[in-house]
Amino acid sequence: MERIVEALALELKQKTEYVQNVVNLLDEGNTIPFIARYRKELHGSMDDTTLRTLETRLNYLRNLQERKEEVIKSIDGQEKLTEELQEAILAAKTLAEVEDLYRPYKQKRRTRATVAKEKGLEPLALAIFAQDGQDPAKLAEDYIDPEKGVETVEDALQGASDIIAEIISDDADIRKALRQKMERFAVVSVQATDPETDSVYRLYYSFSAPVPRLQNHQILAINRGEREGFLKVSAALPGVEGQALVCRMALKPTAWVSAFVKAAAEDAYERLIAPSVERELRSTLTDRAGESAIANFALNLKPLLMQPPVKGFVTMGLDPGYRNGCKVAVVDSTGRVLDTTVVYPTFSERKKDEAIEHLSRMIRKHGVKHIAIGNGTASRETEAMTVEMLRSLPSVSYMIVNEAGASVYSASKLAAEEFPDYDVNLRSAVSIARRLQDPLAELVKIDPKAIGVGQYQHDCPQKRLDEALGGVVEDCVNAVGVDINTASMSLLQQVSGLNSTTAKNVVAYREENGAFTSRSQLKKVPKLGPKAYQQCAGFLRVPESKEILDNTGVHPEAYGAAETLLTLCGYTKTDVANGNLSELQARVDSLGAEETANRCGVGVPTLEDVVKELMKPGRDPRDDLPAPILRTDVLEMKDLKVGMVLSGTVRNVIDFGVFVDIGVHQDGLVHISQVCNRKIRHPSEVLKVGDVVKVAVLEVDEKRKRIGLTIKGVPKE
Repeated sequence: MERIVEALALELKQKTEYVQNVVNLLDEGNTIPFIARYRKELHGSMDDTTLRTLETRLNYLRNLQERKEEVIKSIDGQEKLTEELQEAILAAKTLAEVEDLYRPYKQKRRTRATVAKEKGLEPLALAIFAQDGQDPAKLAEDYIDPEKGVETVEDALQGASDIIAEIISDDADIRKALRQKMERFAVVSVQATDPETDSVYRLYYSFSAPVPRLQNHQILAINRGEREGFLKVSAALPGVEGQALVCRMALKPTAWVSAFVKAAAEDAYERLIAPSVERELRSTLTDRAGESAIANFALNLKPLLMQPPVKGFVTMGLDPGYRNGCKVAVVDSTGRVLDTTVVYPTFSERKKDEAIEHLSRMIRKHGVKHIAIGNGTASRETEAMTVEMLRSLPSVSYMIVNEAGASVYSASKLAAEEFPDYDVNLRSAVSIARRLQDPLAELVKIDPKAIGVGQYQHDCPQKRLDEALGGVVEDCVNAVGVDINTASMSLLQQVSGLNSTTAKNVVAYREENGAFTSRSQLKKVPKLGPKAYQQCAGFLRVPESKEILDNTGVHPEAYGAAETLLTLCGYTKTDVANGNLSELQARVDSLGAEETANRCGVGVPTLEDVVKELMKPGRDPRDDLPAPILRTDVLEMKDLKVGMVLSGTVRNVIDFGVFVDIGVHQDGLVHISQVCNRKIRHPSEVLKVGDVVKVAVLEVDEKRKRIGLTIKGVPKE
């Protein structure tokens, strides 16, 4: 374990003691959000992303260690384990290296070499492979045995060659060297299976690229094209470089007998090593691309979930459609459904006028302030109708909401339990309205993969993708905090320490006993034990509690420290409730942070967090982000002119650029080369989902429904 901790510390550039503390905390059953927020002194204030990377690598290294022990035990059981081999296995840094070392001792399927060994030709092969100047043909004469199927010298030499080829193929050093050379110099070549057949993969019908220059999105696209039968793919070193490397490492160049071994080495490369290493390389590239796609998805998901909510207003949700009409739901400021209907604005001019009249009455009746429009089918027509309607409702604004996953949610068991009296289509309209009010609370009800901010997510390892996205959702929910008296079960089960069972029990307890009036009341919830309480308490808010600290991110274990801090600085909890702590930070600074932390019995990082929470109890970190753009007018593609400058919202960040909503039905693309004036490796270095940006129109292609945008040279204000 000591080796693993040292390796992690070196890899993550963290102190060994911090890494060891995190490992201990994880082994004790603590969650990442809890460790990140409430154990900062133990890990040097690593953020949740670093902690999750540490956890992932810890699991990998532990699995690696376990595999090493299995391999050593297996080889030892064959009585073939040497001290040198054991050290090499223990020093291996990857599973591939371990498997290379184990290859000669692994149980094999029947091969040409095993058949030759059964004929008694292994001693001949070893004698020839010694390359000590003896004539292979002369050596082979002693192994002619018709009863074993070795009738001639040529038969014996062929068997020996097969055995030597397998020995060379099983050589861990050769495989490692070839793998490294392939990763640096191999070229991936792609051809069309049928050049006459058109497809979305036409870009790759005649394509080649060196492995180091191959982009991750290209790898995933090529893999998909190959799976669907449109592409043929190969990966190889130029010329005979691979064969030459194997021969150099297998031959003793001074021995005249090496011509025979050279032929065996060439056979080993062509028949055994090259196909195997090519598969490994393709697998490595796919893993790399998959991890990149997962990381990109997670990177996009976080700001999407953390979009600023539009709180405190009655909101109308419009789920556009043609044949089934536009589904409508009005929800109050807490998300409770007030009214629903269906209108048909796309059927005819008369139906559109009827829809405007009907929706206008609903807006006035319920005091609707904002309208959320789903961005799916018939969105543009619904938006145009909304703009026309709002001319007589100047105080109302609208926003196009990404409806990805809304249909998945509306047809789910959860939606049926939440809205048993509404059909699937109306549930979707409710979800769209709530997405504007509180994106996080609504989006947690949907499988993150269905939210639509990734690229090639269906080509990624699904278990790993679920883990990564689940971690992002968990981190976002806990960063914001959850009102225990209004949160849905879906939201509660994302809270640190809670799961589907305890979240369900919290809701059941709330329904049976009324609103929670303190955090400590959580201890009465069935199956919510002391450990779960420790993990979740700091992330749950109880606005109804008489204890003001219950509505902050201060953990109950730090209540004593918070009270001491208030006393030291001349404040009371009444001052916290009334927001009279504007000078708290200045008073802490005058006392000295370390001195104050010592007197409060906590570390400086915890003291800093307590100060922030006391100064803004119940604060929502999303409130500090730029507000979403609410519109009152609509643009169409035909309205766009090259050079026009517009405000937009980043909807997706992918390898080759970002998609920006500029108020037109079709999002525009800012290619990576147009994101900023300096060269960047990925657009995420500059932008994230939800960012509000100024863009200029570069190109408008109405026929292909494509809009090219640029951020370079566009004034921010």
